[in-house]
Amino acid sequence: MNLIRGESLVPAPWKNGGGVTREIDAEPKGAALDAFAWRLSIANVDMPGAFSTFAGIDRTLVLLEGAGMRLHEANGRTHALDTPLAMASFAGETPIDATLVDGPTRDFNVMVRRDRARATVRAHRRESRIVPADDVTIIFCVQGEIAVALDGETRFTLQPDDTLRLDASTARECVVTCMQHEASWLQIGIVITDPSR
Repeated sequence: MNLIRGESLVPAPWKNGGGVTREIDAEPKGAALDAFAWRLSIANVDMPGAFSTFAGIDRTLVLLEGAGMRLHEANGRTHALDTPLAMASFAGETPIDATLVDGPTRDFNVMVRRDRARATVRAHRRESRIVPADDVTIIFCVQGEIAVALDGETRFTLQPDDTLRLDASTARECVVTCMQHEASWLQIGIVITDPSR
């Protein structure tokens, strides 16, 4: 179990100057972009432009703030992230050009190396009971304030950009409660399919 406060995340500017990324968590810890099994981050997208390609990676983006963006694939398919919590999933090697709807956006980024792991992402706006069944379960506060109770006892309060990580070895039933009407949160489940690599 690990509580990661949003204020502790370190910004890393993109090489092309189009935005900033804050890594939340990854396995292995501190792995380079060509070596992680999975990686979670928050990105500030300040300018339109081409996405970096990541061969062998499955990606999911969730809009956190801003008017949104549209992701245009070379084959003509377009993903519209134009409302809070809208999400898009695509292969990392797919050429994508992003256009901003009306100014900068912030998004939540899930990346998994498809021959080593897989991920599910769910968005919530109300109280939910979770019985973790994945190797790693992540609870990320998007907006407002949420409370997480483990086995009805241990209680954590999460503010926007705070993350609670529950590993299979210590995971317990938890109830996530929205403490404010506008509160929202993400649930990410990660399954390791090839632990030998």
